[in-house]
Amino acid sequence: MKLLILNGPNLKYLGSREPHIYGTKTMEELEGELRELMRSQISDGELELISSDYEGALIERLYQRDFDGLIINPGALSHYSLALSDALSALSVPKVEVHISNVFAREQERQNMVTAKNVDVVIAGAGPRVYAMAMEYLVEIYLRKTGIHV
Repeated sequence: MKLLILNGPNLKYLGSREPHIYGTKTMEELEGELRELMRSQISDGELELISSDYEGALIERLYQRDFDGLIINPGALSHYSLALSDALSALSVPKVEVHISNVFAREQERQNMVTAKNVDVVIAGAGPRVYAMAMEYLVEIYLRKTGIHV
């Protein structure tokens, strides 16, 4: 199983960017935890993490279609990027959108998420744990699909 985790604008600055909202865990720390979680769930699992401030880079990566599941934190792109939303709609793999903060408890403009309609699940507001929650969900789907019972 190969999982792709895509992070949009500003997410590579976790740990230093607005820690009162996003916490103090860095992207490097989070990546290490997610790699360990993947190893513990599927021994031959692959995990690719990409963070980019550029919308086009995220879209181009999606169209490579060489992964079994997607976790995406589009950051601010979730609120206005129809291009990213269209790219998500073209994928047939299971997709989970995550947001570290509770976007519905924040500014009004953050409460509209155009990308959310083209994913299977949205997980928000549980801090960096949203990534692990999304991974567990996708691994469970993959194991069921391949006939391995959890």
